[in-house]
Amino acid sequence: KHLHLKKKKKKKKKKKSKPQNTNTNMLIVVESGSTKADWMILHNGSETISNTKGFNPYFHSKSDILEALKANDVLDAVKDDVQQLHFYGAGCSSPELNAIIESGLSPFFRNAIITVDHDLNASAFACYNGEPEIACILGTGSNSCFYDGESVREEVPALGHLLGDEGSGNYFGKRMLADYLYKRFPRPMHDTFEDMGLTKASIVERVYQKPDANVFIASLMPVLIDNKDLPYSQKLIRKGFQEFIDVHVKCFEEYKTCEVNFVGSISDLLQEELHAVCKDNGIRIGRIVRRPLQNLVNYHVKLLEKA
Repeated sequence: KHLHLKKKKKKKKKKKSKPQNTNTNMLIVVESGSTKADWMILHNGSETISNTKGFNPYFHSKSDILEALKANDVLDAVKDDVQQLHFYGAGCSSPELNAIIESGLSPFFRNAIITVDHDLNASAFACYNGEPEIACILGTGSNSCFYDGESVREEVPALGHLLGDEGSGNYFGKRMLADYLYKRFPRPMHDTFEDMGLTKASIVERVYQKPDANVFIASLMPVLIDNKDLPYSQKLIRKGFQEFIDVHVKCFEEYKTCEVNFVGSISDLLQEELHAVCKDNGIRIGRIVRRPLQNLVNYHVKLLEKA
């Protein structure tokens, strides 16, 4: 008799699944003005956007930053998984100022390598298309630099909302407040300010006694945008942009030969007037980017691919 032995089927060895590492490739890029900060979280090919108030070392402390971060559920959920965080912010123009921002970020993102850099560099990287450029910021504040693809060069400093910020939300907001109180405001805009409850006492309190005066001043921009066709508004807008060009664009000898690019809400919302003033000055506008975050993310992704 032949014994028929059943062949034992070889059991296929199950491949051991590697434990998922939630830290894999988690990167955050932040573009922060004085009013608002946009956060892009990149993890395994997916992108998540979140927002906080803007962090400016001139106006915000470590505790201010931590308080805002803890209140954000999206950031709180991933804070321990973040490996790299690149923060570009208004006012982050020196190691000492950058350290203020980092002091608020590092206790929250405990496992991340954190870099803090100037928002001016962010505008340069976000607008660069392979050719030398003058990159400008026209948002709550204003600034400019020259970028040739290798190094960023400034010619004049940004003096902030008290001494500078030509052509910005702060510039226009200050002049509107003054004209309102001096009774030189067009009736439609005057009525809007009144409906907002603005009085001399409340304005003085917001500007001289409460924090974030620059944000309050720039927050009045919708009134100018909504009434931009009035002769008063057209005169003010063109005057502000001309001052910006005289100070922050013509300071570069390359302004007649290279593209001038713009980042920020003011440059986007007042494109028509900006184009007209630039044309009058022989300036060639390249790109106008309202929110540079996505372009900035692309820049960092390319850097990671090269690494």
